[in-house]
Amino acid sequence: MESQFRQQEPSTIQRLFGRIAHRYDLANSLLSLGCDSLWRANVAARVKSWDPSAILDLATGSGVLASELKRRIPAARVVGADFCAPMLTFARRRGIRELVVADGLALPFRDDRFDVVTIAFGLRNMASYDVALQEVKRVLRAGGRLLILDFSLPNPPLRTLYRIYLHRVLPVLAGWVTGEPDAYHYLGGTIEGFPKGEAMLKLMSRCGFGDGEARPLTMGVVTVYTGRKKRFGGSA
Repeated sequence: MESQFRQQEPSTIQRLFGRIAHRYDLANSLLSLGCDSLWRANVAARVKSWDPSAILDLATGSGVLASELKRRIPAARVVGADFCAPMLTFARRRGIRELVVADGLALPFRDDRFDVVTIAFGLRNMASYDVALQEVKRVLRAGGRLLILDFSLPNPPLRTLYRIYLHRVLPVLAGWVTGEPDAYHYLGGTIEGFPKGEAMLKLMSRCGFGDGEARPLTMGVVTVYTGRKKRFGGSA
């Protein structure tokens, strides 16, 4: 299922997210049992500790993380980018002023532009993880930070119950909330196939990021990955 959707044209994914944009935030809160707000708070606190002046929130969607980053770090310039224009309509309503419709595989920003790039639940939907991370590296300054927040799989015995929820319960509930029963059918496949733990850290290293760290949250339902753009000579 995961490979099927990653091989689709980008316009297919754009239309999918465009159809659910009006109920996207409500669905996320309900389906995560409210944990999504805790995850964003964790991410924003981590980014704040790095004291950035320019942040790119890639795959910003409806701007919930960008809004939290701006609230926590008011002095920072926060730019939101997403390839689904309807989603950005909702981000704009949150007061995010700098929003760009952009493909994560070809970002419209100059080199060495940002101190931090965040990607929450978005890398999974991009056609090439490697190309996307190379683009992130390009727009980050030397030593700049990457933070990825995405779903993972908890350890047994919770993993079995989580998979039942992921593949059987969640698509039905999401369809009821969004009015688009097909919109979440592919989600389980993308989560199953997404690099996790050491595999993600190896991918990040291959794409030019050092000091990699993976920190599971909520018993491993999601994981926060961080790394730094390597400087010349290979060090971070």
